This record gives sequence, structure tokens and C-alpha cells, in this order.
Amino acid sequence: MNILRSLKYRNFKLFFYGQSVSLIGTWMQKTAVSWLVYRLTGSAVLLGIVGFVSLIPSLVLSPYAGSYIERHNRFKVLVYTQVISMLQAGALAAMIYFKYYSIPGIIALSLLQGIINAFDITCRQSLMVEMVDNKEDLPNAIALNSTMTNIARIAGPAVAGIILSTLGEDFCFISNFLSYIAVLSCLFMMKLNLAAVVKPQTDIWTELKEGFKYVSGNKDISSMVIMLGVSSLFVIPFNTLMPLFAKDLFNGDAKTFSWFESTAGLGSVISAVYLANLKNSKGLIKIITIASMLFGISVLLLAHAKLLPIALIFMTFTGIGMMAQTSAINTFIQTHAAPNMRSRAISYYVMAYQGMIPIGSLLIGLMANAMGPRVAMGIEGIVGIVSALLFIMYRNKATEGRLFNKAKHLFAGNN
Repeated sequence: MNILRSLKYRNFKLFFYGQSVSLIGTWMQKTAVSWLVYRLTGSAVLLGIVGFVSLIPSLVLSPYAGSYIERHNRFKVLVYTQVISMLQAGALAAMIYFKYYSIPGIIALSLLQGIINAFDITCRQSLMVEMVDNKEDLPNAIALNSTMTNIARIAGPAVAGIILSTLGEDFCFISNFLSYIAVLSCLFMMKLNLAAVVKPQTDIWTELKEGFKYVSGNKDISSMVIMLGVSSLFVIPFNTLMPLFAKDLFNGDAKTFSWFESTAGLGSVISAVYLANLKNSKGLIKIITIASMLFGISVLLLAHAKLLPIALIFMTFTGIGMMAQTSAINTFIQTHAAPNMRSRAISYYVMAYQGMIPIGSLLIGLMANAMGPRVAMGIEGIVGIVSALLFIMYRNKATEGRLFNKAKHLFAGNN
């Protein structure tokens, strides 16, 4: 099948299979942590704080991580991040198994995972190009990677919902710890021919400045990074309120919460499959604009949904819009950034995506506490729609400017 063509490459196939198992465990743990924190505290603010500390390191560390990774063996960095992640998962599993329900402890371990992820995500994304021999298949590999992530987003919460109501919370955390065995085994079977890392003459802070100058000077990439940053700050964090919607607004339980997570994952898979079928990276800007508008509208409609089935339908569309927006921007950056700037460009993508979400999670938690979850989510949907419209206006203006300059040069040449 055309959609699976990147799996013919051995290294990518091993990466794909190992991550598939590990990410299911990760989403099981994510679902269990959210449910556990809200069950113990009943606080929307604490839900926002847990989301904040797990992602804020990406805002602070991602640009540094991009420069650091370019100066070191990326495969070794990836192995180290997976080992440390396994130890973190083991510590959290032990805490829950022995019923040491410490909210400060959960927050501290979530912060540690956030620090690891700042390096891990940038490293995995920058290694993708090394796993695919034919670079024309890179967009397909990125889309398959996103498909894998979002299938895990469906399976993880669905399994977690069953386990939470039958076997208990500790089993979710132990399962995530064990899932790292699969990803580490697959990593050690990979055979990547990475070029030797040449020690740069400049220091890492100079490279940070060069990376910022490159990204800010590339209008296509910078506009997408800004667009993603706004979405991550004001729209994507709507998901923080899902435990409140499931438990308080729809009088549900852990299984109801898992339905919300799973339907969003289903929508994400629909987008990922569509993107994986694209033959090239043309048309990504159009996909980004349509997806951004769909995302904002879906969040606004979800905020006002009164019936659970209707809410789950809108949740599916939020997954479609969010996945298409973030994955298309990721693909555009990886396929258009200069090779010597790819890691640094990706690090700004990670910063805008992962780094802004924690601030948004904290913000929507405070908003929901002050004015109610429906109003808070409705505001996020409106911001999403407005930001999409501004992006469309900017792109139209940029296109008109390029056409004007082209016509000007042609006119000058004819004279």
C-alpha cells in the first residue's frame, strides 16, 4: 500500500514498531495521571499545573536542545532519553503501586519527563530524515509517525479506561514502565549510518543566535511557528478540561474520560492517514489554513455541546483539525529547512508546539475555575478562528507581494 511505503526501510520500521508500543504506554500513563490528580484533588487548577510542568521545559530548553543535538551523536542522545524516561516511569509506577499519593511527587516527576522530552522530541524528529533512504518518502514517514502517535492516543486512553475501572491505576503506570523495553530493543537493532559529528568552531550560544536568525528570516517558517505558538497557547490546551467535561458536565467516570481522548485520537488518525497519502509536500499551506479554521470551529462547538454523543463528534473534529495543523507544519519545516539548520528549525517547532501548551494549560485551568469550563473553552475556540483568519490574511498579502515583485522584475527586464 502507498500509505505504508516508508516501512520498507529497516531502520524506520524498527523505530515505528518500538515507538508504537511505548506510546500506547505513555498515553495510558497520561490518562491515568490526569484522572488520578482530579480524583484526589477535584481541582482544575492542579490539572493545569501538572500539564504546565510536563511541557514548560520545551519552551525554555528546545532551542538549546536543537543546538546541542547538532553537536552530538543524535542516536546516542535518543537512547539516553529513552533510558531516563524508563527510569522516570518506573519511579512513578512505584509511587502509585505503594499508594504513595503525593501530588508534589507527581508534579516533580512530570517536570522531569518534560525536561527529557525537550531533547527527545527534537532528537526523534531530526533523526527521521536519516531513517528514510529516499528523501521523497520523508513526508510519508512523518505522516506515518503521526499516525502511530495518534493510534496510540486512541488505544492508550481506551485501554486505560478499562484498566482504571478493573485492575486499578497502578497497572497503567507499570505497563508504561514495561513498554520502554520494546522501544530500547528496537533502537539497539537499528543500523544508522550517521555522519561523524564535527566539533563546531563556534560556541553553542552563537549557534542559538544563528538558529533564531535563520528561522526569523524565513517568512514561511516563521509565520507557521507563530501560528502554531498561538494555537498551542490558546487552543490546543482545551484538552486540559476533558476530565471536568467527563466527570462534572456529563456525569461520567474514567471510561467516559477515555472516550473523549479516544475520539480526539480517532480524528487525528483520519488526518494522519490523509497526510500519509500525499505524494509530495505541495499544498501544505492550504492544508494548514483549512485545518486551523476547522480546529477553532470544532472547539467552539464542543464548548456548547449539551449531549455526550454530540460532544464526542465535535471532539473527533478537534482531532482532525489539530493533527492536520501540527503535522503539516512539521512536514513543511522538515522538507523546506536548510539541512544544516534542520535540528534548530525543528527545535523552534517543538518550542512553539510543546512549549506554549503548558502556559495555555495553566491559563485555561484558571479561566475554567473563574468562569466555568464551557465559557473558557468557548473563548479558546474563538481565538482559534481569529488566528486562522489572520494567518490567511498574512499568506494572501505575502503571495500578492511575491507576485508584485515578480511582475516588477519582468517589467524591468523587458525594458
